[in-house]
Amino acid sequence: MQSRIMYIEIKTDGLRGEGRIGRVNFSKTGKTLYYGDRTLIKTAGAPLKANYYDEESLEDFWVSGPKKDGRDSLFAATIDIDEDARDEYWNEIRNLPNNISQCSYKSLGKSKLERESIQKGLRRRQMDNGWMPN
Repeated sequence: MQSRIMYIEIKTDGLRGEGRIGRVNFSKTGKTLYYGDRTLIKTAGAPLKANYYDEESLEDFWVSGPKKDGRDSLFAATIDIDEDARDEYWNEIRNLPNNISQCSYKSLGKSKLERESIQKGLRRRQMDNGWMPN
C-alpha cells in the first residue's frame, strides 16, 4: 500500500473544519484512503467543500497534498502535524528543517479571491439543487 503525507481537513461546519498534516495510505485504485482508524471514500462529481467522506460516520473531508507555502486551509487556522509526518513535512515539503520540533503551524488560508470563488460556487450549487424537479 502506497503512503504519502497529506493535508486532511474534516468539514464539520460547512467550509471550515479542523485540519492536520498526516500520513495517508492509498488503496490500489486511489479511490479509498486510510488515515488512522478512518476509511475515506472519494466523492463522486466535482467537489467544492469535500472530496472524500468517512465510510462509517459519513463525515465530509477535504484531502490534498500539502502546500509548500503552508496555505493548506481555506480560512486562517492552526494546523496540527502528526508525529510520524513531522520530519518529512518540515524537511522535504516545507524545506524548513529548523521547525522540525513544531507540532503545529498557523496557516494563513487561501487568498480572499480564492475563498470568494469557492463560496460562490458552493452557493450556486446549493441553489441549483433547490431547483431540481421532483
